[in-house]
Amino acid sequence: MASIPVQQSTENLAGNKADVTPRAETLDERFRRLAGEWEHATLYLSSMEAASKHPAYQEIIAIGPEVVPLLLRDLETNHTHWFIALNQITGAQPVPKEASGNIRKMAQAWLNWAKDKGFSW
Repeated sequence: MASIPVQQSTENLAGNKADVTPRAETLDERFRRLAGEWEHATLYLSSMEAASKHPAYQEIIAIGPEVVPLLLRDLETNHTHWFIALNQITGAQPVPKEASGNIRKMAQAWLNWAKDKGFSW
């Protein structure tokens, strides 16, 4: 996984800033940052197809399979629309046609699929 350095600084007692060794952003931090950017930028879009083209959403997809447990956790907890990301990363499409458009049923289909495939989140 590519890490993004996070620059941290502190002030010493004299009030001078001293740089601290940068630390890599964890996968969870990166995911939450990108998900927040995406949610904020696409809050009022009615098309999930359009929302999924946002650069932050695409960056989440580009992370690859290691982000799947985080997507599943957020899907289970918040019913966030990660369906396109999950499909693009895994190649799976577990949502039956009759569940299309029903977010709860779509989420449950993905969660059931993930459990069957041995994912944990």
